[in-house]
Amino acid sequence: MTEDDFRQQFSVRKVTMSKRTLTTESGAPVADNQNSATAGVGGPLLVQDQQLLEKLARFNRERIPERVVHARGSAAYGHFEVTDDVTAYTSAAFLNTVGKKTKTFLRFSTVADSLGGADAVRDPRGFALKFYTEEGNYDLVGNNTPVFFIKDPIKFPDFIHSQKRDPFTGKQEPDNVWDFWAHAPEATHQITWLMGDRGIPASYRHMNGYGSHTYQWTNAQGEAFFVKYHFKTNQGIRCLSAEQGAELAGSDANSHQTDLLQAIERGVNPSWTLYVQVMPAAEAADYRFNPFDLTKVWPHSDYPLQRVGRLVLDRNPDNVFAEVEQAAFSPNNFVPGITASPDKMLQGRLFAYADAQRYRLGVNHTLLPVNAPKASKAENYGRDGVMALRNGSRHDKNYEPNSHQGPAETGLALGAPLAVSGYTGTHEAPAHTKDDDFFQAGELYRLMSEDAKLRLVANIAGGLSQVTLEDVIEKNLAHFHAADADYGKRVEEAVRALREG
Repeated sequence: MTEDDFRQQFSVRKVTMSKRTLTTESGAPVADNQNSATAGVGGPLLVQDQQLLEKLARFNRERIPERVVHARGSAAYGHFEVTDDVTAYTSAAFLNTVGKKTKTFLRFSTVADSLGGADAVRDPRGFALKFYTEEGNYDLVGNNTPVFFIKDPIKFPDFIHSQKRDPFTGKQEPDNVWDFWAHAPEATHQITWLMGDRGIPASYRHMNGYGSHTYQWTNAQGEAFFVKYHFKTNQGIRCLSAEQGAELAGSDANSHQTDLLQAIERGVNPSWTLYVQVMPAAEAADYRFNPFDLTKVWPHSDYPLQRVGRLVLDRNPDNVFAEVEQAAFSPNNFVPGITASPDKMLQGRLFAYADAQRYRLGVNHTLLPVNAPKASKAENYGRDGVMALRNGSRHDKNYEPNSHQGPAETGLALGAPLAVSGYTGTHEAPAHTKDDDFFQAGELYRLMSEDAKLRLVANIAGGLSQVTLEDVIEKNLAHFHAADADYGKRVEEAVRALREG
C-alpha cells in the first residue's frame, strides 16, 4: 500500500465513523469487515487480525447445549387477565382482583425430538408459562395433555432414553419405545391420549394446555386446596391425522412456528381461558383416585371446572435465541399462595428443571431479560459465577443476616403446611379405591367416537407391529385388554394383520 492509498483509506474511515460505526466487541471501530488481513496481496493471514479472530471465536461458541427434552420450541409474550374471583382459594397477588393483568411469556415445544426436528409430529407438546407477577416470577410448566406416562421421577431418565434416538441406529426405535411401555402399565392412559386424534395438533394455537400436576393453593385464611389447571383454547381444537402430519412435517418442518409467528404479526392474537379444578385438601386422602398421580385425571363430575381468567399472546420475540432458546422455566418458581403438592413427578421436577437451566445457561441465567422479574425486583445475596451482572453498591454485603439493612426474609410461608408421617424409604403410593393403571384409559377410549377409535387403533398398531420381540407385543396388548375388552381386541387384531400381511 502506498502512502497515497493509506491517506485515501483513512479519509474514507473518517467519513464512515460519522455514521453508525461497526465495532469490535471491545468497542473499537472496524475498518474492513469483508477482507481478512494478510501478509501482502495473496499472502497468509495475520494472527493480529482482531476482527477475524474475534468473529471466528464467537461463532464457535454461539450454540449452547440444547434441552434434553422440549428442545424444539416456539414462544410469544402476552398477558393474563383475571375474569373471576378466586380469592376464596388462593392469596396469590396476581389473582386477587377481577380485571387485573399480568405480563406473561409462553413457550410451546415438542418433547422427544432434537432442536432440528419437525413440528407436526406425534408427540406431547410442552406448555410452559411464565407469569411476571409483582411477587416474583411464577412458572407453570405443563403439557397439552392432562396426564403423563409415568408417576415416579426415578423412571424419567429411562423413559426418555427409550423415546430418544437409539445409540446404535441413531433413530427412534419402536423396539425401545414399546419395550419401556410394556414394563410401565401406568403409561396406558397417556398412550391412549398420544395415539388418539390429539396426538398431532394442527398448530400450537389449536390445542389446550394443562398444568398436568396437582398444585396447592392457600387462601388468606390459611386454608389449603389442591388444584389442577386447564387452559382451554379459544381457537377451537384442531388436529392432524397421521397422514396429514407426515405430509406437513415433510413439506414444512417449521409449520407450527410459522403459524404462531404469522398469526400474531397479523394481529390475530391467540388466547386461552384458564379454568381450575379445586379440591379441599381434607378430601384428598379418601378420594377414589390418588389425586397426586400424574397418570390420572380428576373427573369433572367430581370437581367441575371453575373459570379464572384469560391468557392472550400478542407479541413475538425479537430474537429467537436470546428469548426462546434462553428462556428458563422451573416448577419451583412459586409465589405466595401457590406451592407444590405431594405429586411425586412434580417433586422431582422441582430439582431437575432448575438444575438443567444452571447447566445449560449458567448460575446467572435468571438475570437474562426473558427470565428476570419484570413487575418485581430480585433482592438476594447471589453473587459471582459466569456472567455475573449483579453489582450493586461497593458496600453491599454478600451474607445474611447482616447489620447493613440488606434484604431479609419475611417469615411468611408460601402456603399452608402439609402434615407428613411414617418411615423414610422407598414406598408404593398410598392405596385409593380406583388406583389401577387401566380404568381411566378405558374411560377415555369409551368416550371416543367410532371413527376416533379406528384412528387410535391404527396409530397404535402401526408402531406396535414393528416390534421384534413377541413378548413385548403381548405385554402391551395385555394393557389394552385390561383397559377395555373391545380396545384390546381391536388393537390385537390390527397388530396381527399388519405382522401377517
